[in-house]
Amino acid sequence: MARIAYILLTHKDPDGVIAQAERLTAAGDFVAIHFDANAPVADFDRIRTALASNSAVVLAKRRLRCGWGEWSLVEATLAALRAAVEAFPRATHFFLLSGDCMPIKSAEYAHDFLDGSDVDYIESVDFFNSDWIKTGLREERLIFRHYFNERSQKDWFYRAMNWQRKLGLTRKPPADLQMQIGSQWWCLRRRTIEQVLLFCDRRRDVMRFFRTTWIPDETFFQTLVRHLVPEPEINSRSLTFLMFTDYGMPVTFYNDHYDLLLSQDFIFARKISPQAKDLKARLGQLYTSRNVRFQISNEGRSLFTFLTGRGRMGRRFAPRFWERESTLGRERQLMMVTCKKWHVAKRLVERVRQVTNMPAVDYLFNEGCTDLPDLGGIQTTLEKRTRHRRALVRMLFDYWQTDKLVLCIDPANVDLMQDFYNDKATVRLLEIDCDFTDDYLIGHARRVGLAGEQTPQDTLDRLLPTIRYDVTFESDRIRDAGFRNLHRIRQAATADENTLPLAEFLDIPVDKAREIAATKYLFVD
Repeated sequence: MARIAYILLTHKDPDGVIAQAERLTAAGDFVAIHFDANAPVADFDRIRTALASNSAVVLAKRRLRCGWGEWSLVEATLAALRAAVEAFPRATHFFLLSGDCMPIKSAEYAHDFLDGSDVDYIESVDFFNSDWIKTGLREERLIFRHYFNERSQKDWFYRAMNWQRKLGLTRKPPADLQMQIGSQWWCLRRRTIEQVLLFCDRRRDVMRFFRTTWIPDETFFQTLVRHLVPEPEINSRSLTFLMFTDYGMPVTFYNDHYDLLLSQDFIFARKISPQAKDLKARLGQLYTSRNVRFQISNEGRSLFTFLTGRGRMGRRFAPRFWERESTLGRERQLMMVTCKKWHVAKRLVERVRQVTNMPAVDYLFNEGCTDLPDLGGIQTTLEKRTRHRRALVRMLFDYWQTDKLVLCIDPANVDLMQDFYNDKATVRLLEIDCDFTDDYLIGHARRVGLAGEQTPQDTLDRLLPTIRYDVTFESDRIRDAGFRNLHRIRQAATADENTLPLAEFLDIPVDKAREIAATKYLFVD
């Protein structure tokens, strides 16, 4: 019969950790605990004292300070695994849990389930060819070395990554490994764990590589298990039920989710709310019960998607945060730069960053590849950015902790401009008036698909007046909209003539504005 050694990663709530350990061992299983070294020593001492007489519990010999997304999470898991392998020779499976996890089946069900198939349960899919990552960094997790934490050291995290990108300091994963990714929460057989630990001891190069990757708890075990275990012996799924919103945030379960959780085809669930005391009590009693029959309907994820989808259409639930808090903030200044030649606007805002150190972003509502920080998923697609534009911009203000923000916007997006002008914030607009040669307009027509490389010249000759009129029309729409605080600089003007409009638009001293206006390559095509 299966005997499970639960690997419990925890960082808070010592009473809950003690209760979880006693509950799991009462059913004949084992528990190895790693308690984060960031937590108070008194909390750890309470756990150690309370569980000292329980021979089915072992504590990791070394406590590590863990940070979200860091190698320390994998290192803590390995420390608890080594303690469990040594202390529990009769354990057949090793099941990774967090302090927020609770069983949603009985121990009897879990043992029978694991006895049914001689496989490892770990979600692992191809890192580069799958769409497992929904938001945030992708290949950057691996190809750059990460020494800073994105959550606690944002500036240094992105600064270090950008330096590596500019210097070409990318790297490749170890040649003999096919990188995989999947849920952190797995259940592995004893012989698999022993192979993984032996591999860790022998392959220091692999350990060095993963030590500086970002969020390695989603790639380390997933990659190694695929490397060491034949594919027929891997079931690419987690036995822990968890859901994420489309903004990358984990769904939390409460007291009224008991029946839904029991009907899912999983053995544990996370995250259970700390306030869901009734739910925790019922699930705790469930684990040690016997002869319980479970009706598996497995509708949790589809039901969540359906109900939250209705909420977005205003058919269910309260307004979302971007509807409740639709203003950018009265004290904030939003400065929009509009120009049909995107490269000119991008050069201008880059010079603004260099000269003033003011946060500035490129065409975030027009280019999906615009470099943005991870804002929980709202920034991932142009559709989301445009739909929740005020929320997105407000989050950018908050992210950079600033009251001034510059962004680029296409002249055709007059409705977007108008929406921002309707906000309570101070909004200013700078129009960059460029000269458009026939060659440039032909190139523009080809870039947007209006013409091809083989389009006859007479067709281009008929098309050019229409394209030129569209550019003029967009500029006229902006002027006719009557936007307040509208400033304009021109390619045909001198640097001195463009200095004052720039100073007024950016609300900066004239000498700094002149430094930006005097950029020699600003209007070069």
